[in-house]
Amino acid sequence: MADSEVILIDGRQVRVPAGRPLLDSLAAAGSNGMAGAVAASCNGQVVDFVTPVPAGAVLTLVPADSPDGLRIVRHSTAHLMAAAVQALFPGAKFAIGPAIDDGFYYDMELPRALAPEDLPVIEAKMRELAAKRLPFDRREMDMEAALAWARDTQQAYKVEILEALRDYGTARATSPGGPGTGEPGAEEVAELAGEAAAGAESASFYRTGEFTDLCRGPHVPDTSWLTAFRLTHLAGAYWRGDERRPMLQRIYGTAFLTQQALDDHLARLEEARRRDHRRLGQELELFSVADDVGGGLILWHPKGGIVRTLIEDFWRNAHLKNGYDLVYTPHVGRAKLWQTSGHLDFYSELMYPRMEREAQEYYLKPMNCPFHIMIYQSRVRSYRDLPLRFAELGTVYRYERAGVLHGLLRVRGFTQDDAHLFCTPEQMDDEITRAVKFSLFFLRTFGFKDYVVYIATRPEKYVGDAAIWDEATEALKRGVERAGQTYEVDPGGGAFYGPKIDIKVKDALGRPWQCTTIQFDFNLPERFGISFVGEDNRQHRPYMVHRALLGSMERFLGVLIEHYGGAFPVWLSPTQVRALPVADRHHAYAQSVCDRLKATGLRAEVDLRSEKVGFKIRDAEVQKIPYILVVGDKEMTAGTVSVRQRGGQDRGVMPLADLIQALSAENAPQAA
Repeated sequence: MADSEVILIDGRQVRVPAGRPLLDSLAAAGSNGMAGAVAASCNGQVVDFVTPVPAGAVLTLVPADSPDGLRIVRHSTAHLMAAAVQALFPGAKFAIGPAIDDGFYYDMELPRALAPEDLPVIEAKMRELAAKRLPFDRREMDMEAALAWARDTQQAYKVEILEALRDYGTARATSPGGPGTGEPGAEEVAELAGEAAAGAESASFYRTGEFTDLCRGPHVPDTSWLTAFRLTHLAGAYWRGDERRPMLQRIYGTAFLTQQALDDHLARLEEARRRDHRRLGQELELFSVADDVGGGLILWHPKGGIVRTLIEDFWRNAHLKNGYDLVYTPHVGRAKLWQTSGHLDFYSELMYPRMEREAQEYYLKPMNCPFHIMIYQSRVRSYRDLPLRFAELGTVYRYERAGVLHGLLRVRGFTQDDAHLFCTPEQMDDEITRAVKFSLFFLRTFGFKDYVVYIATRPEKYVGDAAIWDEATEALKRGVERAGQTYEVDPGGGAFYGPKIDIKVKDALGRPWQCTTIQFDFNLPERFGISFVGEDNRQHRPYMVHRALLGSMERFLGVLIEHYGGAFPVWLSPTQVRALPVADRHHAYAQSVCDRLKATGLRAEVDLRSEKVGFKIRDAEVQKIPYILVVGDKEMTAGTVSVRQRGGQDRGVMPLADLIQALSAENAPQAA
């Protein structure tokens, strides 16, 4: 049998005997090249170290700290966790347990509800099992034998997955992911198949001690490889994302290669919890969600309303200065509109049910674009009219499932900072460049300096002519380059109706957030038959571009709160200055200071509570107010204020006029 070649982490190449597990083959070759590796890649497929080496193959070792390597470590840790849960809760039924960004989870049905204090107990059991060096043993079964195993062990969720694989044997497997969010069907089955099994005719299993799981793998050789892990929190998750199905318990965890890397990650998680917009939204009285109103429907409190108004005012003024026309459209539209747009055919699951009035059917709008097209169609358009740029802060409604709602980041009613560009083919490059520059101006103004630009190309299923797709994609690339930016390509990541530019910003913790999107649309112009009269006096189809800079006001505010940890820059702070009188006799002077600040356009307030000044200072710091002014006898006599800046910085005593001048410079948005 022909030997095979292995490319080590350090780039060296060694020959190994074929037909034996790679782990043994490397040892037999006398190589220490496994150091820093967790698996191998063979013909584009990542395989276990225990996989027999094919004859004549070239294998490349997968670094343990690479994305593929960390996924293997984390998915293996998910199995270790499930083995511990099974030992502690006999009769547990397991659903799926994939690796995810920065960790893993496992959905399961247990005899009782878990509490946070259960996590250390499960973790201790995991460490006990890890110390036993339990191998991850893999074996294949034909589909009927696999089903028999699942039924015999009363693993109902594995039975359902296997039956779906058998019934949808031709479904294309995808990379591991969570349960689907739509109705059960072929696409969802394919997603589950990618998580759970190797194919439709057979299924692969991994045994770890007494725990056996339906799984495609790969995994680490044994549990001793898993040393740095932590279970982080609990959640509920409907099976396959459907609220009509059982609610499962989800255990989240994370795993790294070293304890130091784990400790650093846990410190970042703690900082993320400190910045959680849901907690800060309540503490700073920015927004709330009420059960009597409905999940995913945001109530903006006065302070949150101020921040939102400041952003919206800046948004409107900037758009008017940059050649956009502001439009307003209704919250409902006739069914005919949504039939023409295709939403009733392809998007109905996310639309609220129809309303019938006067023998007419209406729907709450899930998107603004059909209305903007109606404005475009309201009269004959000439090439001389183009480009047209319609912009709207348009509120839309989408029925997101309860399990995915998340503060401001995932809601059911939200306001998109929407715009639609209508242009001729010749204007396309300039419009894309203009849109990219405008987007970056916005992001920098709000303090996002670190971002990555992606160009998402044609997916497998698409509408329109492939040649036009290629032309549009090249226009996006040129537009990004002309804006002075580099980009990464997201192959096949475009929408079915056109390629797009996505800009992901990184917040103060380095977490990526999707904000800006600039999307071509070859679908709606055809569906609505929009046109313009060209120089040749003939009808031509305009190019249409969807464009959102911030995404939605709700989501952007959530990102902004977490980016700043609630400590907004001065121009966005709901309260910019709070005056604190030391004693009752200083109330009148403190009030006069507040009134002078307000007269200059600053958002100021005075704290007249009968509390000690130290308590008032701490409260103002908790409320993250940028400037605290303490006034006592000396300040009242001299007409000055004692200034404390957010973060505990003592600015000393200064005349009020000097403070007003300094604050005025901070009270306007500044693009970085």
